[in-house]
Amino acid sequence: MPFVSITRLRLRSPLYLPLFLRYAVPSFQESAAASGNLFTQTRRQKLTIFWTFTVWEDEASMRRYIVSGTHRQAMPKLAQWCNEASTVHWLQASSELPPWEEIQQRMTANGRLYPVQHPSQSHAAGIIQV
Repeated sequence: MPFVSITRLRLRSPLYLPLFLRYAVPSFQESAAASGNLFTQTRRQKLTIFWTFTVWEDEASMRRYIVSGTHRQAMPKLAQWCNEASTVHWLQASSELPPWEEIQQRMTANGRLYPVQHPSQSHAAGIIQV
């Protein structure tokens, strides 16, 4: 069963956009080429909100990717750059990709927050925005 991984990041200022993209673009490319990756897509929502949507052969493949390369370098910086950060994972019963509406629904219902240094009011209250 494919393993779906979704991330939503909101930069706390457009000033972080160039730095964020410096890591996001190569990280996207590395994800698409990573062993066990079945699908990689990003979505930009407004100026400072970014989603990643990846599908993996299994959770172990995704875990190997996140602790390597550009992604590993970017992770510690996100706590400073973002005021909202959340993720959700699940096993997909079929190989059919879920629509974005389902992704947002799962994020709201089952997502978990990453710690950030300068949380938005919603993030501080434990609310995941979509």
